[in-house]
Amino acid sequence: MTTKPKARKFRIRRTVSGNGHAAGPGPETGVEDELQQTPETTPQPPVDDTQHAPVHEGEVSSTREVSVSQDIDDIRKEGLTGRQLRMARRMAQKHGLAPTSDFDAVRLLRARGIDPFQRSNIVELVSGGENTLPAETGGERVQLPQTVPVGQIALPSTELSPADRRAHEIQKIQRDIASRRRKKMLLLMSRLAAFVMLPTLIAGYYFYAIATPMYSTKSEFLIITADGGGSGQGGLGGLLPSQFATGQDSIAVQSYLESKDAMLRLNEDVGFKAMFSGKEIDPIQRLEPDATNEDAYKVYEKYVNLGYDPTEGVIRLEVATADPETSQEFSEKLIEYAEERVDALSQEKRFDAVKTAEAALQEAKDERRAAQRRLVELQEGSILDPEGEIANIRQLIGNVELQLQEKQLALNTQLANSRPNTARVEALRSEVEVLSQELAKQNARLTEATEENASLASQAAEIQMAQADLATSDMVLQSALETKRQSEIEANKQVRYLTVAVKPVASQDPSYPRKFENTLLAFLIFGGIYLLLSLTASVLKEQVSS
Repeated sequence: MTTKPKARKFRIRRTVSGNGHAAGPGPETGVEDELQQTPETTPQPPVDDTQHAPVHEGEVSSTREVSVSQDIDDIRKEGLTGRQLRMARRMAQKHGLAPTSDFDAVRLLRARGIDPFQRSNIVELVSGGENTLPAETGGERVQLPQTVPVGQIALPSTELSPADRRAHEIQKIQRDIASRRRKKMLLLMSRLAAFVMLPTLIAGYYFYAIATPMYSTKSEFLIITADGGGSGQGGLGGLLPSQFATGQDSIAVQSYLESKDAMLRLNEDVGFKAMFSGKEIDPIQRLEPDATNEDAYKVYEKYVNLGYDPTEGVIRLEVATADPETSQEFSEKLIEYAEERVDALSQEKRFDAVKTAEAALQEAKDERRAAQRRLVELQEGSILDPEGEIANIRQLIGNVELQLQEKQLALNTQLANSRPNTARVEALRSEVEVLSQELAKQNARLTEATEENASLASQAAEIQMAQADLATSDMVLQSALETKRQSEIEANKQVRYLTVAVKPVASQDPSYPRKFENTLLAFLIFGGIYLLLSLTASVLKEQVSS
């Protein structure tokens, strides 16, 4: 009886590599297939030159399988790249081997004594042809390095792979970009050198080598009042500091010193134009011999600087010339002009304040003289003392009235008798009539005017009015005198004094030009102009192109 052979169980591990081929046994896929095949359907494994260990039946792996698995694990630990594994599989297929995975291909090639990563083997694989073995090798493949004639060297293929061609194109584009970038940078540096650096160098050369050094003389002065305040502030004059009270005067003095009038006066006194027309002045700053006043005034504004600090009330003066002594002389002259201007301003204020008071006083005096003259004329044309005359007349009238009353009583008494004394009665009547006429006459002197003179009452009234006008004129005159005195006091308070806080002293070192600062400023100016023009050109170019 024929027994059926026992089925064998094979455990195969498949690992899918990056190129789609099944890799050798390992833990990468985690997939295990257990197949039970009969001897009729089971494919025979490839037979190599090595001696295989006897195959054992059952579930236990053979010694050869254990050795192969261990070798593959060692190859996997080497950290080979996917490209190296693919080259090893292609080389194994070229040598007629049937590897089950990329790692198995490396194992089989090494078992044959072939290094799949040797340069000569890689070149041979790329060339795609079989190596022509020399005759003395006996037709056997030589795996060790051999000396090959020059004519038999297999050169690599000139055809590039798509990846190498793409890398070559990218490198070419990068070189082109770098070249254009270098050209643009060169053009940029050329423009900067032409439009920024060269003008800056010219300006720096002028400031360092050509420009005439100017010596600056600085001084400070301030304007103060007699009492620290002016009359224009009223009750607040004592509360305001002196610099606020004299602020207008300081501004006026500053404006005068900065004016063309001060420049012309300085030119007449010390020769301002001649100073800046000399040969020691560089051509850019030099004035022409026949320069106009306007040209000289531009130079005056440049080298005579004034500043007023309202918080401190100080006027700062700086004069720069090519000679330090001349600069000091110009400063002293300008301070002298300022002092004269301050005196003129304070004098005008004093005269304006006192002039009004003097005019009022003169008017009061004229009015008093007129009133007094009128009183004298009235007294000359009439009684000197009408009031005294009136008093005498009134006293006389009183006496006449008293006598008239007595005589009237006596007459009435005589008439009251049964047999009055006729002679006595007639005498009394005669006396009463005389007294009555005298009383009427005296009353007429008081109230009635004559052809030549007015009445005493009218004359007395006119004289009283003239006396009242004279008294009023006296009061007005006294007030005018007091006002004039007060105005003089206030005018004296408004006197301005120019005090020199810092005297002008000639300097030993030049203050101008400031070489480094001016050169840096020129660089910034030219750089800003170039940047502005570049941005404008770029914007216009973009607008035109779009």
